[in-house]
Amino acid sequence: MNKPVAVQPPVWDLSDLYASREDPHVAADFDAAAAAAASIGKLEGRLAEARADPATLGARIDEAIDLYQTVTDRLGAIAAYAHLASSVERTDPAWAKFQADVQARIAAISADTLWLTLELNALEDAEIAAALKAHPAAARWTPWLRRVRLGRPHELSAEAERMIVERSPATAQWARLYDETLARMQITAGRETLTLNEALTRLSDPDAGKRKRAAEGLSKALEDQTPVLALCLNTVALEKQVEDRWRRFADPATSRHLGNEVDAESVEAMVAAVGEAYPRLSHRYYRLKAKALGKAKLDHWDRNAPIEAAPPRAYDWAEARSVVLDAFADLDPKVADRVSTFFREPWIDARPRPGKSTGAYCHPVTADRHPYVFLNFMGERRDVLTLAHELGHAAHQTLAQPLGTLNADTPLTLAETASIFAEGLVFDRLLDEASPKAQRGLLAGRIEDGLNTVVRQVAFHRFETRFHAERLGGEVDAERLGQLWLEEMAASLGPAIILNPGYEAFWAYISHFVHTPFYVYAYAFGDLLVSALMERRRADPQSFAPLYEQLLAGGGTRTYVEALEPFGLNPRDPAFWRTGLNRLEGLIDRFEALS
Repeated sequence: MNKPVAVQPPVWDLSDLYASREDPHVAADFDAAAAAAASIGKLEGRLAEARADPATLGARIDEAIDLYQTVTDRLGAIAAYAHLASSVERTDPAWAKFQADVQARIAAISADTLWLTLELNALEDAEIAAALKAHPAAARWTPWLRRVRLGRPHELSAEAERMIVERSPATAQWARLYDETLARMQITAGRETLTLNEALTRLSDPDAGKRKRAAEGLSKALEDQTPVLALCLNTVALEKQVEDRWRRFADPATSRHLGNEVDAESVEAMVAAVGEAYPRLSHRYYRLKAKALGKAKLDHWDRNAPIEAAPPRAYDWAEARSVVLDAFADLDPKVADRVSTFFREPWIDARPRPGKSTGAYCHPVTADRHPYVFLNFMGERRDVLTLAHELGHAAHQTLAQPLGTLNADTPLTLAETASIFAEGLVFDRLLDEASPKAQRGLLAGRIEDGLNTVVRQVAFHRFETRFHAERLGGEVDAERLGQLWLEEMAASLGPAIILNPGYEAFWAYISHFVHTPFYVYAYAFGDLLVSALMERRRADPQSFAPLYEQLLAGGGTRTYVEALEPFGLNPRDPAFWRTGLNRLEGLIDRFEALS
């Protein structure tokens, strides 16, 4: 058994944002946002009036976007507080009501600023270029304008855009129902009752009996809730389908591609490359793992089981902190210093408890506030890597803060770079410090993390793509969702994994399907991108650090293609993706040699 976690993981203090739901600063920030929105409103129509005078147009663009960022900052702080506080109180109706009310008021104020992007996109490229040249101060908004104008062909009328924004709080209630359903779920595992977090953690327990009981209990609990969870997923997909049709998106994933500033062909090439690599990656590894465990095949609950008979090492919070900080220090002392602040300040919530959401994230809040880190730390090696992952996000977000909220916002194609890179740093450190006997277990864990990030997320993307395609023809019931899930999981995991009865319901706890459709491919994209970066670091670590810091500090000011140019990397080249896949295959080679 793992040793108990000696130093308790921290609970955050959100008072840097607001002291409570009743904090008068909440109302003050709402008022400040409404006032800034009203000031923007006074400029409505005046951009078009100034088309013939580039200097005047540039000044008005600069003033309007600056006010828009003020609105974004004030509303962003309130929205972050509502989300963060609700994330650890999913069973408290008072927090659910507060978050819903906040979303409604934010939508009402945001609707008053909609005219800005519409009026900006009514201008021609040449008019904007001339305006920024004539009024150089406005040029700072160039990256944000680039992203805004990507949506130009898909904009609706001002009235339709306003209706979508004002209706968004109602749409968000499906995600709320989904979250609250999972948070209230009680999973019976033998004589124990587990939360979803605890059950998912139990799937990597050294005790095979505990894994099996947790998996079977989770299957039953998810099956009981699939009518509600399938309704949430279907409704979100239908609402997306309607909006996509109005916006003339050719494919359900197109809007996500635009937000990520990536073309569909690049994503499809990556997905195809990973799919073609299934046999030599996941299929091969799980066959090797089954043999190492003395089995012909692995039950699905054995997929992440420890490879070694000896109990895997457990980490208390102090040990995890030390490992993560040392890894960041090896990369860049400046980045490590930023990360260390999160341990000194109450900005991390890592303690599991009833009512807390599953998963992990780093919320950037706004550029004039600090991020907050959320995870459920159970003392496992994977939890140490998750901590590194989220703190990688934190380093990225804080380095980009001088750009301001609008320009610091990073597309998903780059947003996962720092986080996955941090995981790799920590793993390399753990492997270097391990005894030869422990290295096989560490390699197994790292390979499984890689398979979960690349192969599994691509399988999720394929499941999601098929679901949305079938949803065009009508509601997809839970039974059909289960069939799609089993088909894609079987293809990705291979013949050495048995998908036991009940596994067909496991799609239901993947929250990205409901919260952020077509998000999941970004994990595979980021992992393979980071593999290429790590190869560059291995070749020349000294020159790598400043280039890497510049990449993070650039936030969303450059596309992922532009951001990788200083490293001599071209993500449009098929060989780029093969670098990451080959790196993972190399780890499997090492595992086989040790086995």
